[in-house]
Amino acid sequence: MNYVRLGQTGLQVSRLCLGCMSFGDPNRGSHAWTLPEEQSRPMLRAAWEAGINFFDTANVYSLGSSEEIVGKVLKELGPRQDMVIATKVHGVMRPGANGSGLSRKAIMNEIDASLQRLGTDYVDLYQIHRFDPNVPIEETLEALHDVVKAGKARYIGASSMYAWQFAKLLLTAEKHGWTRFVSMQNHLNLMHREEEREMLPLCVDQGVGLIPWSPLARGRLARPWGEVTNRTETDEFGRNLYNAGGEANAAINAAVEAIAKARGVKMVQVALAWVLQKQPVAAPIIGATKLEHITDAIGALDIVLTADEISALEAPYKPTGVKGF
Repeated sequence: MNYVRLGQTGLQVSRLCLGCMSFGDPNRGSHAWTLPEEQSRPMLRAAWEAGINFFDTANVYSLGSSEEIVGKVLKELGPRQDMVIATKVHGVMRPGANGSGLSRKAIMNEIDASLQRLGTDYVDLYQIHRFDPNVPIEETLEALHDVVKAGKARYIGASSMYAWQFAKLLLTAEKHGWTRFVSMQNHLNLMHREEEREMLPLCVDQGVGLIPWSPLARGRLARPWGEVTNRTETDEFGRNLYNAGGEANAAINAAVEAIAKARGVKMVQVALAWVLQKQPVAAPIIGATKLEHITDAIGALDIVLTADEISALEAPYKPTGVKGF
């Protein structure tokens, strides 16, 4: 396993991050395809034993049960100080007032709830899951700064939003001397490249590390076009992200398949290799519901795509508009 610094920090993370949305009680929340604890344990163990030290979850994943499983299993696997645990705040955790969002009240409530579920005194990376237009950014940023100063988080990060929104957050934090965002968890893969226009150049300029979500387009770049799984059949969010791509996405998939066959590797490895070579990507977030998903993803680290292969993979793309917010 290779390790890189996250953005301009001294924090070293594995070149792949294990996304933990796949782990959770399927009866809690809206992800009926998630794996309960006993089925999640082998995935987390395999990732850890392969050298992955970076684990990403969120309070909303299976309404907190992802955090519960991740915290319990990681505690069995190794020393806390050797692990980089990330979670997120923003989504709806309970109905009614103050049950979601990025107000000071919500952030302070949710960091404590996440730490309790994870069974740890701190998270290494605490991320805002989306931009909250209903809360003054000064309120959000000062609350996050106080979370860090209280020792409940080591670093803070952000997730999908417009580049102008992220630039405003970075500038305001700098103006007030508050804790700076070190990472952006954005939507980036061969079927969604809109982030190349503004967000990637902004992060390069500001020294922010990228940890892209859905690098395989919810599995659509991991298997031949038309093959379906339980997740693709039940994942409404995924359909909203990619179904409009139509012929362009089918052509992208075919390009991935052709290069994979020519190299004698898996499609997932070609698609991931493309994401890994983008700047300033630190660690794409991979999901796993089978052990081979982890071993296949790790194989991508050994693949260096040629300029001609990159051109072939990128040629079919058609602008889609920003999706995933």
